Amino acid sequence: MSSKPIVRIENVVASVILNQYIDLEAITKNIPSVDYNPEQFPGLVFRLDKPKTATLIFSSGKMVCTGAKSEKDVKKAIKKIIATLKAKGINIVGKPKITIQNIVASANIKMNINLEKAALTLENVMYEPEQFPGLIYRLNEPKVVLLLFSSGKMVCTGAKKEEQVYEAVKKVTEKLIELKLTY
Repeated sequence: MSSKPIVRIENVVASVILNQYIDLEAITKNIPSVDYNPEQFPGLVFRLDKPKTATLIFSSGKMVCTGAKSEKDVKKAIKKIIATLKAKGINIVGKPKITIQNIVASANIKMNINLEKAALTLENVMYEPEQFPGLIYRLNEPKVVLLLFSSGKMVCTGAKKEEQVYEAVKKVTEKLIELKLTY
């Protein structure tokens, strides 16, 4: 039995609803560091260094935060953006409704995986090595998609909570070992 897999959250994408109209022109005038080019894209990009995120803000009051490394960082980023907007005289009423849409993580189980054998043994998989070097494994519980590589590295996508990432990697690792698909 090998040591515990290394799992790293790479990106958390969240949608935010503010339930109000937001004046993007006013934000641009008061916060020159934002990117807003309405001819090319209807949203304004608000970047933060800590936590390192990029948040799209739309006049409808909807926002999309990307780049966070945890659910906690998403909340911190949104809180910081709203505080900055308020400090710059942009009226924000009510509390933001934050929904995690997708968590992308990388993992390394520190064992090689026999992808050919795995493709024949596991269910809900797709493996076409001529087109893509990884095996695509769809889990139903938790509902995520894992890309497995022969090196033992994985990418997990589709999780809505961080625990789901850890659960999926643990489950898949145990199954690979149990079915003797690792070496």
